[in-house]
Amino acid sequence: MGFITADKTIQLDPPTPRHAVDCPVEEWLSFLGHRWNALILWHLQSGPRRNGELTALLPGIGPKVLSERLNGLERRKLVSRSPIAVFPRGVAYSLSTKGKDLVVILDQLEFWARFSDAD
Repeated sequence: MGFITADKTIQLDPPTPRHAVDCPVEEWLSFLGHRWNALILWHLQSGPRRNGELTALLPGIGPKVLSERLNGLERRKLVSRSPIAVFPRGVAYSLSTKGKDLVVILDQLEFWARFSDAD
């Protein structure tokens, strides 16, 4: 099976026996399924947010966990961290281009999850 991009066709791997650790889709699903990661991305689609804003939007998340999740999203280049020079100083997090691309896929997954039983 091939996937057509703007400038080329990429051949996808055919289904073959493999361990989950060898599957890039399983690896990404595991990362995104980790509590809070997808929700943080979802909240950042409306624009940059400070740490405190994200805490307010994610009831139940602790500061340490939020920091860990943001660091993980930043390491995967899904989120960008920008210093804020005005008072109060701090940082804002926003979706990178790669993060925006992923949110489109997550929106499709949400649509599928909500309406897949409608048939």
